[in-house]
Amino acid sequence: MSSPAPDAGGSHVVHAERVIRDGVLSGAYPPGTRLRERELSQTLGYSRIPVREALTRLAADGLVELSPRRGASVRRLSLRDVNELFDLRLSLEVFAARRAAQADASGPAARRLRELMECAEDATRRGAVEEIPGANTALHAGIVAMTGNHLLQTALHPSLGLMQWVFTLTGNLDPAVQCAEHRDLCAAIHSGNAELAGAVAYAHIERGRGPSLATLARILPAE
Repeated sequence: MSSPAPDAGGSHVVHAERVIRDGVLSGAYPPGTRLRERELSQTLGYSRIPVREALTRLAADGLVELSPRRGASVRRLSLRDVNELFDLRLSLEVFAARRAAQADASGPAARRLRELMECAEDATRRGAVEEIPGANTALHAGIVAMTGNHLLQTALHPSLGLMQWVFTLTGNLDPAVQCAEHRDLCAAIHSGNAELAGAVAYAHIERGRGPSLATLARILPAE
């Protein structure tokens, strides 16, 4: 798989991480695929050190599994994983929505959330299917960031890669509906009504569970 040259000043680790992540999310590296450092370093034109660091980062994001014997491989995602991800999101993101609504609605984190919502809307309006999952994931991360709770951000971080992966695999679901629900969620947060924000977050996440599992049942194993 060919890869673009890294941006000027960008590190080889960041570029390697982006290329491998894109390969996982696009399906170029299917679940279970061995990610051999030597082959990746030859493809990217780097030493194995930045590739190894990139794989470690992707393992922290839940996309890659590291084994002392097999090395790195793409995580084998199952329906159980996805269902558990929705359970985790209900626990963390509903709480985050409530706390975000209690934050300063005119502060930098709130302004950043508005920018992320605009990016997600723009990608949806353009029908940019390759950009929408990342934009939506960033929006959810932005809500957590607005809480100012660093432990909460640390707790959610390992799930962000899985979230984007699931959003990518379920790209056939109507993105306009998702965008409308995101607008409602952000509006509830910016209104300062913590209970409303929590309720909207819960409804948004739970409403997506059934259609996501139904879509993924055609391509993922149960366990």
